[in-house]
Amino acid sequence: MGELGRTLHAWRDRVTPEQVGLPVGGKRRAPGLRREELAQLAGLSVDYIVRLEQGRSDSPSPQVLTALARALRLSDAERNHLFVLAGEVEPTPGRISTYIPPGVQRIVDQLEGAPLCVCDAAWTMISWNPLFAALIGDPSQWRGRDRNIIYRHFVAPGDRIVQTPEQQREFRHAMVTDLRAALARYPHDPDLKALIDELRARDDEFAALWERPVVGFHRSERKTVRHPEIGDFGIDCDVLAVPGSDLRIVVYTAAPGTEAAEKLRLLSVIGLQALT
Repeated sequence: MGELGRTLHAWRDRVTPEQVGLPVGGKRRAPGLRREELAQLAGLSVDYIVRLEQGRSDSPSPQVLTALARALRLSDAERNHLFVLAGEVEPTPGRISTYIPPGVQRIVDQLEGAPLCVCDAAWTMISWNPLFAALIGDPSQWRGRDRNIIYRHFVAPGDRIVQTPEQQREFRHAMVTDLRAALARYPHDPDLKALIDELRARDDEFAALWERPVVGFHRSERKTVRHPEIGDFGIDCDVLAVPGSDLRIVVYTAAPGTEAAEKLRLLSVIGLQALT
């Protein structure tokens, strides 16, 4: 076992299931996370976690390292140390970060009763909870650009959120505004530039909005969800900004006693079962 593997094992041992919102589940030989649980949290295979810890795979990508740092609740300094151990360049302020700090992750964990996702400065989904996947569709099945909310809206329409023409116009103005702000903060981020270039090339409406001085902002809004199993219903959507970070948390909620609340309760029970 190399230094990377030993460090990952030690960090895994110090994180309890309760800290990451997982059930304790029967007798455990050690108080920390099992490999299966870390794999689940990071979106990786158990075999890959085993190979990393045993030193049989010592060149994980920055995306894998970021997912591990998030799952293990690493501090900024620990995350940077993880990158160094893996022989990768430490994350720099010049590129959009996909790291979710432990404090933000705890907030997300405590909102488990509401469908939510966490997005980076370019509106690429970094993390989501099971109820969000059941409500909107499972993002784990999406790859590359398909995990970007702006790209999906302009280039691959047809999701479960139904917008009025006014809502669509305000949403598009807000998203273009956000991308302009991201480009101003990260002018040398190649992935961000590539996303904008692809949007301009593939969608005339986005290209036209990009050339105009449009300005938009996110507001609390009532949205209609068109779910293939439980039908249409209205739900409230809020975008929460994280102070000192470019992260956004998109949260869907329903007032107690409403049809939407009952349908969310049903979704929390059936999850993705009816969709697969």
